[in-house]
Amino acid sequence: MDLVKLSRISMKHLITLHVMLDTLSVTAAAERLCLSPSSVSKTLSQLRSSLGDDLFYRHGNKLVATPLARRLGPSVQQMIYDMDQLMSQDQFDPFNCEGRFSLAMRESTFELLAAKLSAHVLALAPNIKLEISTKDSVGFDGLIGGTLDFIILPHDLSQPPGSRHDLVWQTLFKDEMVCLMNPDHSLAQRGEGELSLDDYLSYGHIGITDGDLNIPFFEMQLAQLECRRNISISLPDFGSAALMCHHSELLFTCSRRWAEMALQAKGLVSRALPFDYGEVAYSLVWHSATLKDPAQRWFYEQVLACSEAEDSFRLIK
Repeated sequence: MDLVKLSRISMKHLITLHVMLDTLSVTAAAERLCLSPSSVSKTLSQLRSSLGDDLFYRHGNKLVATPLARRLGPSVQQMIYDMDQLMSQDQFDPFNCEGRFSLAMRESTFELLAAKLSAHVLALAPNIKLEISTKDSVGFDGLIGGTLDFIILPHDLSQPPGSRHDLVWQTLFKDEMVCLMNPDHSLAQRGEGELSLDDYLSYGHIGITDGDLNIPFFEMQLAQLECRRNISISLPDFGSAALMCHHSELLFTCSRRWAEMALQAKGLVSRALPFDYGEVAYSLVWHSATLKDPAQRWFYEQVLACSEAEDSFRLIK
């Protein structure tokens, strides 16, 4: 252990690196830390010298973190959390908290949880900043790099969540899958339960892309039956897919909860899928170190409370 080298790196350097990884902007980091941009630049220069790495470089008009900076992100975040707990002996007080919580979800999940969660959290913690991003703009790398606190997403429970052992998954509520179609579609004239596998496969489909998740269980089930969907269009989210459904004969396989609540799905006809699609759910995902922070644990508890309330409300209906 090189104590002399370690003594040159202070908590100021770690906090600056943490905020820079989050903002990727010297000006924005300076504003958050209540410092001047030149002070932030000086601290970064000292840290670069100590670590022997540029940490950030300019690509066009944007700053990009180096591989070392991204790799250090989770460890630095954990050290800051640990120091915060050492310095603060008081229980977390949401009403007086002025911190920031960041959450990402698919656009389709906004209609299920975002509004209720925001209202609930801001009523308890009126001074916090709540940042909600779309998952396609910041995904699992944000959790690993410490720039994102939580992700909520619909996914296949039968599908392994990935090889990242430092990410924790928790089911918020389970769901079903349905097939949506235009009300003028020839298959829409048939009654519930009359959709056959041949019917399902005889039309083009709208697929949903997600680079963080593996191939859905139902796609593998179809492959075992030597069947394959004809994906005519691939889109990043449910809402845009439903809009395509309104104006074509393409079929769209999606979450029943979303189909029942989303404005974009109003008027579309829903039919049960004619095959085993496994289990699907909406899950909360976070880095294993996140809940060591009392503030993040409090926010996690609010997400659970809102999802349980939503699940109970749906059961009553």
